[in-house]
Formats: sequence, structure tokens, C-alpha cells
Amino acid sequence: MVKIMQAVTLALWLLPFSLTDHNAIIGVWRTPNKDGAVEIYKVNNQYNGKLISYTEPGATDANNPSPSLRSRKVIGIDIFQNFVYDKKNGRWVGGTIYDPESGKSYSCSIWLNKDNPKQLQARGYLLGMELFGRTETFTRVR
Repeated sequence: MVKIMQAVTLALWLLPFSLTDHNAIIGVWRTPNKDGAVEIYKVNNQYNGKLISYTEPGATDANNPSPSLRSRKVIGIDIFQNFVYDKKNGRWVGGTIYDPESGKSYSCSIWLNKDNPKQLQARGYLLGMELFGRTETFTRVR
């Protein structure tokens, strides 16, 4: 009887992790400083996020390290690239986030705030270690 109770307790504890919808991040998210919106979409088994609106619609990627990309419009840039869902920790990992304001890309992991699933947490970091990073909060628009 004790073993059955332990198994049931473990199953109930793991239930929220197993119910995570891999596609739950798909949708439109307001940027942390509320100056734009990003649409996250899935291609094959990877998730990307394209900037679909910005307070300056004609703004260019002026700070991009590649001179040939500095004249492209920021609207339409995939700022989230190549994320895959990691079932073990309930996060989308292995991707990068691009900051058009600085022209820099960072390793990144993203996850839904477990207390408020309308908030998407994105942690950009350097040197392959999340310890050296910063977390920003995106808010679901739709």
C-alpha cells in the first residue's frame, strides 16, 4: 500500500511537468520595454520569434555588427532563433536572442512564468553560462 501511495504522489507531483504544452509560447508577446511585439512561431521542431511591430516602424538595424545588415528594417527580424523544447526542465533552450538596440546576440533560454503563464521569461547570457545573464519579461498579447 505504501508503494502505491508513493507512486500516486510522484505521479501527481510530476503531472504539471508532463502537461506542459510544447507550443504554449506560440503567439504574440509585448517586449519588456513595451516598444514592440514579437510573434513566436514554430518551424519544424524549432521556435523563432519575429519582431512584428516597433514604435519606430522605419527603424533600421543600425547597430548590427555586419555592415551589410545595418540598413535592414528591424520589423521582420527574428530576435528569437532556434529554440527547442526541453521536456526535462520545461524550458525552450539552445537558441539565441538578438538585441537590435545593441546589435548583439546572446545565448538564451525561455520559459513561461509558472505563476502567470501570460508572462514569458527570457534569459540571455554570455559564455554559455546562465549565471552571467539577465532575465527579461515579455507579456502575452494574443
